Amino acid sequence: MRFLPVNFNTIMVELSGLAETLALLDSLNIVPVLGVEEIIPAARTLLIRFRPAKISVQQLVTEISSRDLRARGHATGKQIEIPVHYNGDDLATVAEILGITVSDVIRQHTENEYTVAFTGFAPGFAYMVSETSQWNIPRRNTPRTRIPAGAVALAGEFSSVYPQASPGGWQIIGITTERMWDLSRSSPALLQPGYRVNFRDVGHTPATVSLPEAAIKNTVSMPKTDRHLEILSVGLQTLFQDLGRVGQSGLGISESGAMDKSALRCANRVVGNSSDQACLEIAQGGFKAIVHGQMLIAITGASCPIEIKTPSGERFNVNTYQPIDLNDGDEISLGMPTAGMRSYLAVRGSFTVSAVLSSHSFDTLSNIGPAPLKVSDKLAIGETSHCAAVSFSETPAFNMPDKNEVIVLDIILGPRTDWFTQEAIELLSKQTWQVTPQSNRIGLRLNGECSLSRVQQQELPSEGTCAGAIQIPASGQPVLFLADHPLTGGYPVIALVADYHLDLAGQIPVNAKIRFNPISQFHEIQGSKDLL
Repeated sequence: MRFLPVNFNTIMVELSGLAETLALLDSLNIVPVLGVEEIIPAARTLLIRFRPAKISVQQLVTEISSRDLRARGHATGKQIEIPVHYNGDDLATVAEILGITVSDVIRQHTENEYTVAFTGFAPGFAYMVSETSQWNIPRRNTPRTRIPAGAVALAGEFSSVYPQASPGGWQIIGITTERMWDLSRSSPALLQPGYRVNFRDVGHTPATVSLPEAAIKNTVSMPKTDRHLEILSVGLQTLFQDLGRVGQSGLGISESGAMDKSALRCANRVVGNSSDQACLEIAQGGFKAIVHGQMLIAITGASCPIEIKTPSGERFNVNTYQPIDLNDGDEISLGMPTAGMRSYLAVRGSFTVSAVLSSHSFDTLSNIGPAPLKVSDKLAIGETSHCAAVSFSETPAFNMPDKNEVIVLDIILGPRTDWFTQEAIELLSKQTWQVTPQSNRIGLRLNGECSLSRVQQQELPSEGTCAGAIQIPASGQPVLFLADHPLTGGYPVIALVADYHLDLAGQIPVNAKIRFNPISQFHEIQGSKDLL
């Protein structure tokens, strides 16, 4: 095993191959380690998030190093059968690659038992592998722009089923009518890590997947009382966000949540809510709403002008990080921020919006959660009987970043720093990186004068990723993953932004410049001898 640094509360365990990875995953599921909060398995790695107050990184490495990888315990081996119509467009191509007949492809695919190794790419997308198969199927030279939902496909040593229509480069051999992802089920993902899967041939006739309702739906309902907030303008984007949906990696879903969690907590405390309640996350101002009834709100985060217009036409400005008492008919509008990127609007009593998988956050990558707000939505407000006193002492956790300044972010080198040249490692911190307009909640796409070159040019098997990961694609220009990042990624991560700077990263506007400040040298973790 190799133990690689990721962040203060996360390490990566690299193993020799998928068999050892699944063996360790089984071991950690059967005999859990106190303090381990989440494990994200991949082809040859486990990404392990832990609670430093419960277990140190040295104790964790020592505990994992002692595990026996020679036998698998099958801790979560639920059996699933998937009926398949073997009529895929690439079936003949796969047979040609393998040097066998189409009938042999179907026979071997149905005779092999598959294990779900890990999930990622999309909610419900499971990477399955068979211990008895020697297949290694190359991806298509040109990916398809659309693969239908239910497509049964092969790539490398893996077999999978596309849960929804999406682009992809896997070889399609058939289609199933089984729903891989359905939010109406108690467990939306049909397949989870460790499950055993058998494919059954049900003929070659065409089949169409009957998909459930869309993964997102506008859960804003008509208020039952007169007290509500009516949306007049949503600006660039206005979303419901809270602290995110933790612990859903087994479904192929990352945490998501507010881009600036400190600002969200502050907004809730200002109005007397518990600090984890859902708020409106407003990107780059442009938001406007009219108040029905009386309510107390607060706006935190980006530095932006806030104007109140009364029914009589009187206008006045109010400050961020202060309670704002509004009366029936008042209009509130947010202007373009002078610093920062995102504002958070909380209301005393909180918004009454339905949770999706234990969170009110909308994940822009997975399209899960209450839908983005639109004009004319009416947001119901909850009861205030359980609220605490309002807070008058809230202040921003940091100076909001300005697009005309260079923002310094502390980084931890790893887990794949050694895939890059020494020149690239030095350039990462010496060069300034500009935030491009292609940036969003998934990540900041950065551009620098010089790209980062690699020592190792081979393809990296998909492995778990975290918010703050600085991934380097083939272009050599970094992508800094943020709240809605993919659960797994196939490009090497040269470093990660330190946890305490993630909220700051979430407020960096387009065209601002970033400089990375390494706070540690890259090295493998060697138990009690090393500190993260």
